[in-house]
Amino acid sequence: MVNVIVLATGNENKVKEMRELLREFPVEIKSLGDYGPLPPVVEDGETFDDNAYKKAAHTARVLGLPALADDSGLVVEALDGRPGVHSARYAGENATDWDNCEKLLREMEGREDRRAHFECVLSLATPGGPALTYEGRCDGLITTRRHGESGFGYDPVFFYEPLGKTFAELSMEEKNRVSHRGRALAEFVSEFDKVLTWLEMRLMEEKPPKPDHSEFGI
Repeated sequence: MVNVIVLATGNENKVKEMRELLREFPVEIKSLGDYGPLPPVVEDGETFDDNAYKKAAHTARVLGLPALADDSGLVVEALDGRPGVHSARYAGENATDWDNCEKLLREMEGREDRRAHFECVLSLATPGGPALTYEGRCDGLITTRRHGESGFGYDPVFFYEPLGKTFAELSMEEKNRVSHRGRALAEFVSEFDKVLTWLEMRLMEEKPPKPDHSEFGI
């Protein structure tokens, strides 16, 4: 019986969210914080799928348990898909959300095509390597200035037409219903009974997982 899935994150809000979403299933959700410091993974993939899988597979291999990771970002049509996988550090390695938004607004000055979308990929990996992937997307437009105080990242400059507001003007409940991450999570949860079956089959086929501590030098 699969009874533990590790979220490859230290974000306790994501952990609480996942525990609530899966509260009716026979699974315990843990996070990186439950295991102490782990060797970092380099997120140098060319796609969100690449990075999500790298984080999930790395965590599963090190801990010997199934692991779930996500990667997401903003894709802007007029900027040839930028900032994309570099969304979090678009204005530099130590960039703040404000810095990233300012750089985006500068690059979008005078551009008529304001189309953009947020994209999220969830990857669930086993210690042996195979993974399941779920994707979510939300289309919108880049504004010419900030609107709203809620949310984070590029939310103040991402206008969601069906509700007539930026993500930073939506309540958390509204955003979770329509966001890229919310949609990916909804698909994942809707199929979770099948996910558990897949995990049980995979873990039976794989050798009993032995945690990989080689990156600790032991």
